[in-house]
Amino acid sequence: MKVVVAHNRYREAIPSGENVIVDTEIAQLRAAGVEVLPFQRSSDSIGELPAAEKALLPLSPIYGRAAQRDLSRLLEAERPDVLHLHNPYPLLSPWVVRTAHKHGVPVIQTVHNYRQVCSSGLYFRDGHNCQDCRGKLVGWPAVQHRCYRGSAAQSALMATTLAVHRPTWRSVDRYIALTDRIAAHLRDYGIADERIVVKPNALPDPGEPAPLGEGFLYGGRLSPEKGLALLLDAWRRHPDGSLGTLRIAGDGELRPLAERAAAERSDVRYLGVVGRDEIRRLRDESAVMIVASTWNDVLPTVTLEALASGRPVLGTDVGGVPYMVGPAGWVVPPQPEAMAAALPLARDGASALAPVARDRYLREFHPDVLTGRLLEIYTDLTANSDHLRR
Repeated sequence: MKVVVAHNRYREAIPSGENVIVDTEIAQLRAAGVEVLPFQRSSDSIGELPAAEKALLPLSPIYGRAAQRDLSRLLEAERPDVLHLHNPYPLLSPWVVRTAHKHGVPVIQTVHNYRQVCSSGLYFRDGHNCQDCRGKLVGWPAVQHRCYRGSAAQSALMATTLAVHRPTWRSVDRYIALTDRIAAHLRDYGIADERIVVKPNALPDPGEPAPLGEGFLYGGRLSPEKGLALLLDAWRRHPDGSLGTLRIAGDGELRPLAERAAAERSDVRYLGVVGRDEIRRLRDESAVMIVASTWNDVLPTVTLEALASGRPVLGTDVGGVPYMVGPAGWVVPPQPEAMAAALPLARDGASALAPVARDRYLREFHPDVLTGRLLEIYTDLTANSDHLRR
């Protein structure tokens, strides 16, 4: 089988679980004997684009002329069985779906967020969950609130893109929903049940877990929806040193909060941006992973990494977090008092749940389980693609 994997990579300076998942899935498919043809663009390359392409960049979410040209050449030369799309923005555009169909190639998309409807993809703005654009022909509330990159102009472009591509998204042959909540989001958008398959992401097995460390690790984007402010509020409700060490890794607009907490307390360490090897070392040093999301986080990769490493998770009861954590940790409402109450419970209960976390990974999120499922989806799609598209 020959598969084109299409993905617009997020900037490397900001940790992206989606980039990790795409790279991992490509490796897993190749190990299973699939011929994978990556068709990727990186947002890091925008500054290096030729002047002519830069001039057209504002329109690329709608069309992406260079991407369609290059994809057509690839499809004509390779004649793949399927195109598997992840993130199309900003350089690929959802138009890749139309380009693939023009060449007779069925399309599958893994849905990592809510961007069929929401310009930011998060259903989150100004510190709270928001679905103001849901059900609207054009998402003008996103323009009013500058939801895309803090810009009214860019938000207007993204809202227009979503309106233009409603028929495009409804022509996708098969959707992979990472959780039941994403499947419900797709059904609400008008996608028929037979086009939706629920399958979570897999991560490669890191091997037998290291002995349990101490304290907690928070790793990811330091942005409002990821809950750093919530976590620090909860942490400050306990005496300095009483919970062990809180390690914070990542970067983003809330970095000053992490720096201030590390300066104020001896039990908080801010590590900045770290590589994948370093984040694994930090997990090994810790006993519990914290996922403090305040938005409906779909399937946070840091949770998968924690379970694979035999680390229980203290998470919030939003999005796909409760599904992922299951019996391998604790989930609480995204409120400081609830998080504060759970922190000592997690500190004291980590050793009992560490083997549960590892077992959950092996049973639910191991590549041996999920790569085979993905191959079944591909096979079923290619066998029935003519029927599904009409």
